Amino acid sequence: MRLFFLIVLCFFSIVGFGQDYSQDSAWFVNNYYKMERRITMRDGIKLFTSIYVPKDSNEKHPILMKRTPYNCEPYGEDKFKDFWNKYQRYYFRAGYILVIQDVRGRWMSEGQFVDVRPFIKEKKSNKDIDESTDAFDTIDWLVKNVPGNNGRVGVYGISYPGFFSTMAAASAHPALKAVSPQAPVTDWFRGDDFHHNGAFFVMDAFDFYLGEFGKPRPAPTMTRPPAFDYYTKDNYKFFLEAGALKNMMKLTGDSIAFWKDIFAHPNDDEWWRARNARVAMYDVKPAMLVTGGYFDAEDCFGAWNLYKAIVKQSPQTKSYLAMGPWYHEEWANNDGTHLGNVEYGTNTSHQYQDQIEIPFFNHYLLGKSDPNLSAANIFFSGENNWRKFNQWPPAEKQDRTIYLQDDNQLSWDKPAGKNNFSEYLSDPAHPVPYTEDVHFNRSRTYMTDDQRFAWRRPDVVSFQTEVLKEDLTLAGPVIADLKVSINTTDADFVVKVIDVFPDTLSFNKIDIYDEKDPVIKYPMGGYQMLVRAEIMRGKYRNSFEKPEPFKPNAIETVHYTTPDVAHTFKKGHRLMIQIQSSWFPLVDRNPQKFVNIYTCDDSDFQKANIRIYHDAEHASGITLPLIR
Repeated sequence: MRLFFLIVLCFFSIVGFGQDYSQDSAWFVNNYYKMERRITMRDGIKLFTSIYVPKDSNEKHPILMKRTPYNCEPYGEDKFKDFWNKYQRYYFRAGYILVIQDVRGRWMSEGQFVDVRPFIKEKKSNKDIDESTDAFDTIDWLVKNVPGNNGRVGVYGISYPGFFSTMAAASAHPALKAVSPQAPVTDWFRGDDFHHNGAFFVMDAFDFYLGEFGKPRPAPTMTRPPAFDYYTKDNYKFFLEAGALKNMMKLTGDSIAFWKDIFAHPNDDEWWRARNARVAMYDVKPAMLVTGGYFDAEDCFGAWNLYKAIVKQSPQTKSYLAMGPWYHEEWANNDGTHLGNVEYGTNTSHQYQDQIEIPFFNHYLLGKSDPNLSAANIFFSGENNWRKFNQWPPAEKQDRTIYLQDDNQLSWDKPAGKNNFSEYLSDPAHPVPYTEDVHFNRSRTYMTDDQRFAWRRPDVVSFQTEVLKEDLTLAGPVIADLKVSINTTDADFVVKVIDVFPDTLSFNKIDIYDEKDPVIKYPMGGYQMLVRAEIMRGKYRNSFEKPEPFKPNAIETVHYTTPDVAHTFKKGHRLMIQIQSSWFPLVDRNPQKFVNIYTCDDSDFQKANIRIYHDAEHASGITLPLIR
């Protein structure tokens, strides 16, 4: 039977995607059955769990589990989830037992849900529960009660389930052999989902908590709560007209606990630090495969930094990193050939599934041969090529600073002039949009979008190199070191790293009036591809715990690090840096006044005159992680 599974797995790896999966669905139903159980935790709470078990009893089977706050529907032992349309069908063909569990307090599970529940290091009684204890108790029940299992368990999950995967890794259950946190939520103040360097990502947070997620649930349920009724499908218009954040609190009411918590903790205090998943990554027992997309609009920060935390805090753990040019969850989808207008020339998602994730779990759960994964398996955009490293960032990385210059130039040489600066007026009434199009939902492609719309605005300053004479490859975090002055007491700073394509590209020669090819492709000549962008809320420039006002018109330093980059600027392209002070409605507007932004009034918003200095005494630079 195992040979049959592997032959079919190889066949599906060859034929790839874009096929009819009806035969897979029939095979799935004929070869699997479903169990639904309420598994009792150590404090007596019962968690609803769906278990898909092979009918084959000739061999023992590994268990692969996902714990989720998003439900394990369809509910009912006669109703099967459509795994046959997803890459998980490969696991079924190999005979895995797949498990999905509603986490504590969500959907059909009992108990109280707590967002990013803090990890308890010292557990003194059965009342000291966290997500690691729920994972431990679930694994313990599964290996003792699910028929035909081989005593080996793996856990995986994307986004919020990535957080629960991380917590499972901290459980130290002896049956847990391999864990893959994917785009894991790790730190909701520094970099994931709802804050970046203290700046509030209001659009995602409002949509998340005013949608199905944040509303209270009086009892276990299969029913989704009603969604928020937006009066317009233009998110820029909606959030601009909503005004100050305190006005949005009126829209949410007082029933959404975590929304109120966000407002009650404006700084990076102990409450936030207790919810940082990285604090649990000591003495990790299972092998770890951390996966993410560096164009992930939600949890790009989490994947890079969780991996680094494991390597630093638990160096004995077998840890692997896989990062690709993906939007949120794209590596788990059928098509990983492009993002927005940017093409990769290959199906990167298919490559990840076939060459990294599935061999990882097959080795640790099925005992198959070691795939000999490198510590870091990284796809580099620009050159469209996978690279493998023994560590991340690469040992050969060399940091080099490129400096802002007069006449909108970038150079490796420090500026030589005196009192030189670029200046713009930041007006909260007309914030810089994060994308040029009108959207209702937040765009998942904005992280590679063309930035020419911003380059044309007077409140965005741009600097670029001469045409590159050789390839320039970045591999690691980018560091912004800006010398600035403002005439108010607070402001935000957004630094964007951009790949400027040549004006003349063969695929840009399109006759839009050609009736034989009526599809009008996007004009890629001169395309300003966003490679990395990150924001810093100015008042946190010296401390995330203790914000400080700017002294009006004094020159100060704004220094911060962006999530890592893996990109090659090809010969003939240019490197551009853009700087602006709003990124709306991705990020809430800074009133540009030193106040508590969560409680301030509409009248507190004011214009700010902002200067970015680039002279011999005050040289603003961007430190780039270069490799050959």
